[in-house]
Amino acid sequence: MAIYHLRATMISRSQGRSATAAAAYRVAERIEDRRTGLTFDYAARGGVDHTEIIAPDHAPDWVRDRSELWNRVEESETRKNSQVAREVRVALPDELTHAQRLELVREFVRSQFVDRGMVADIALHAPGRIGDERNHHAHILLTTREVDADGFTTKNRDWNKVEVLEGWREAWARDSNAALERAGIEDRVDHRTLVAQRDEALELASAARERGDEGAELHETVRAMSLDR
Repeated sequence: MAIYHLRATMISRSQGRSATAAAAYRVAERIEDRRTGLTFDYAARGGVDHTEIIAPDHAPDWVRDRSELWNRVEESETRKNSQVAREVRVALPDELTHAQRLELVREFVRSQFVDRGMVADIALHAPGRIGDERNHHAHILLTTREVDADGFTTKNRDWNKVEVLEGWREAWARDSNAALERAGIEDRVDHRTLVAQRDEALELASAARERGDEGAELHETVRAMSLDR
């Protein structure tokens, strides 16, 4: 059964975090931070299936060098409490192949982030040795500043709006379902809360009861019960 999950968080200096450390850990590489002199080495870490940087066509070539990208991100921020990056983590459908999951992430990243002016550093992770073996997921590390041909410009505060996040959540569900449909898989995901999904199921069960469709009423009632958690 396909599972929906999308979570967006900020990488902030006020939390003792850095973009260089976050990138190195997620892609399992070694990155030296020029600003602090620290080295973050996670090259021995396993479980990373694929890494890739996706950037706007007009972005300078250096954005595709991971160490240079995140060092310049750090150097562009001067405040001790700066938000240096945004991370979006998504659950990937286990029902899809690796190639299908990668294309799903690429399409989503291009349309929702890169087309807005962000640079995206993606890492697809395999399920861990312990836990749910279906837990394929992706980490998407995003710049908080727009990029042009000369480098980073101003921060775009619109990207912090609640409605933008909701748009990303809805888009991930839509893109995931399209990928499942193309693969001939019946499972679907839903970005709405469990309460909203349960209320819809109860409404559909009531409508089915009124029109005398016992089969549909039973189906929606069972669905509502499964969502009551």
